[in-house]
Amino acid sequence: MQGTSESDVVLIGAGIMSSTLGVLLKELEPSLTIQMLEVLEDCALESSDAWNNAGTGHAANCEMNYTPQRPDGSVDISKALEVNVEFDLSRQFWSYLVARGAIADPRSFIHPVPHMSFVHGLDNVAFLRKRFKAMAAHHCYEGMEYSEDPAQIGEWAPLVMEGRTGGDPVAATRIITGTDVDYGSLTHLLVRHLVGQPGCAAHYKSCVTDLVREQDGRWRIEVRDTDSGEARLVRAKFVFIGAGGGALPLLEKSGIPEGRGYGGFPVSGIWLRCDDPEINKRHHAKVYGKAAVGSPPMSVPHLDTRVIGGQRSLLFGPYAGFSSKFLKHGSLLDLFESIRPGNVKPLLSVARDNFGLTEYLVGQVLQSESHRLAALDEYFPRADPKDWRLQVAGQRVQIIKPDVKRGGLLEFGTELVGADDHSLVALLGASPGASTAAFIAISVLEKCFAGELTASAWLPKLKQIIPSYGVSLIEDADFCRQIRAATAEVLKVDNIPQPAARAPAVAQRA
Repeated sequence: MQGTSESDVVLIGAGIMSSTLGVLLKELEPSLTIQMLEVLEDCALESSDAWNNAGTGHAANCEMNYTPQRPDGSVDISKALEVNVEFDLSRQFWSYLVARGAIADPRSFIHPVPHMSFVHGLDNVAFLRKRFKAMAAHHCYEGMEYSEDPAQIGEWAPLVMEGRTGGDPVAATRIITGTDVDYGSLTHLLVRHLVGQPGCAAHYKSCVTDLVREQDGRWRIEVRDTDSGEARLVRAKFVFIGAGGGALPLLEKSGIPEGRGYGGFPVSGIWLRCDDPEINKRHHAKVYGKAAVGSPPMSVPHLDTRVIGGQRSLLFGPYAGFSSKFLKHGSLLDLFESIRPGNVKPLLSVARDNFGLTEYLVGQVLQSESHRLAALDEYFPRADPKDWRLQVAGQRVQIIKPDVKRGGLLEFGTELVGADDHSLVALLGASPGASTAAFIAISVLEKCFAGELTASAWLPKLKQIIPSYGVSLIEDADFCRQIRAATAEVLKVDNIPQPAARAPAVAQRA
């Protein structure tokens, strides 16, 4: 045993979630000591890596799974609105860091890319028309465009329309305020800034083997060096488990009663990737289609412009699949080792109630190359197979939570599960994930540091970082426009022009 170190905060996992929370906490309380523990050799090597996620800058502009159709035929946009304004929190957080010089150039991680939804077939066109009318009527989606004209859609996304025959009805929406975000690059920037602060450090190749709550309320974290095998201890007042798919096993190790009954259902993914510059320069959009019935949210098909490491690429997919691993670098035993007496019933209940999802994932695993190309053809009719290659995407673990009535529920969002004394919290789940990291970090503050969110403590600084904190951007149209204009200018992304009288400085309201 090498010894014991002390920290105010320990962040398990070196991805976008832990780095966002760490930077935010250090900004609010500069005296905090923070350790980040990561089992791999660098940060952002799992879900936060740019090739492991869609990089959409999820603002629920184009993802139709956030806007379900009600039984009466109307479209429910309530979830889309929630995600939409949650992304505004991320934009404000990033803008603050750019403005104070913590991030030198926003182009190192974010680029303006229009977001589009595209459908074909009479029923789907009717749905998208209703969806557009509901969304465009709200100020959060000002500037959204709609067309059923193939020529107009062809101007927005030429590759999607060229070679399309048969007279099948088509429709699309577009909003120019969309973005592409390289969360791998952003995570590196955040971690670099965090470890440059006094009292902060990131430790790689550090595997957390156990978490034990001590009598004084602190947590004793057992850590093993993956190179040397040597063990050491870290004691912390607060622990955040932000280890992506690895969060569930660590939550189970903590032994907190609030985590009993939770399980996980892993879903893997594969992209098709095109790096041909002649093709890439003709497509500037993220074009989302409708998900297959029974498919998980991460498998919604989309043809995406990506900017990673300064290079443009096209991604199509993802094609969902199943692996018993909880992480790309995990073990095939992960799923089986996560099974506990307390979560057997929820796991079996979800298996019973989601047989269609299981069939879908098996079908995806068994897909041949020709099947994958046929799916691509639906969004890029003239795609040439030789221009595309496979790119393995990230591994996600969907939440299985206990439910009194049904035994267990499969959730496709994210959830914070914390100890009753607020000394530990774990983030479970996947989509919308990285795009709402700032919202999740703020939720951790509200859940675990509520006593500090007062006018005499952290609240003034938090409102400096997140000017809209405490204000509903869904309800306050003018302030929403101000926030978006201000963050668009700092981040160098596109915004919907507004009359000058509607865009006073954000600081006046903050």
